Amino acid sequence: MSARLCVSPDEAVAEVEDGSTVLIGGFGMAGMPVQLIDALIRQGATGLTVVSNNAGNGDTGLAALLAKGRVRKMICSFPRQVDSWVFDGLYREGRIELELVPQGNLAERMRAAGAGIGAFFTPTGAGTPLAEGRETREIDGRLHVLEAPIRGDVALIGAHRADRMGNIVYRKTARNFGPVMATAARSTIVQVHEVVDIGELDPEAVVTPGLYVDKVVAV
Repeated sequence: MSARLCVSPDEAVAEVEDGSTVLIGGFGMAGMPVQLIDALIRQGATGLTVVSNNAGNGDTGLAALLAKGRVRKMICSFPRQVDSWVFDGLYREGRIELELVPQGNLAERMRAAGAGIGAFFTPTGAGTPLAEGRETREIDGRLHVLEAPIRGDVALIGAHRADRMGNIVYRKTARNFGPVMATAARSTIVQVHEVVDIGELDPEAVVTPGLYVDKVVAV
């Protein structure tokens, strides 16, 4: 099955529903699907749960989505940094929920969703407030905490190139959470710089196979 090639970011995100869990790629601004996020703002979906590495930078991309009041909950690793003033203000005012997840756990919880793993034990976070209310177990003399998979209704991913079947390659650090998010979402939408004909991508360089990609838009 080939991915659907969209003519614009607005077409790509048109079917995102209110209340969706949206996985948004990016490590800071590296790999952030800014054009897809801007289109989601125009589209108007609200009450979203957003899963991302951080809670937005400056006033663009994810931060702009937060500023519009469209997100009810953030699940992330780094909610506060020097330019995360939008999230900081919303959180202090009680206008947004936060689930703080260690970065490795965040990636593994999405990987587990894509791999069909029901849950997993990890020592990361055990014995801290992050483990409150969770099942714990001692394994090999260390306390572990049970973590559940994170599944998304939609994944928005920024990549480098795609072919017409939706096979994806990334560029340098833009290859961060995109690969695991693509496997963990019911629908995966990818913005790329260029769409090429089938056969132009080196199969050995493809990171996210088209099997996991539903829509592609060149921006």
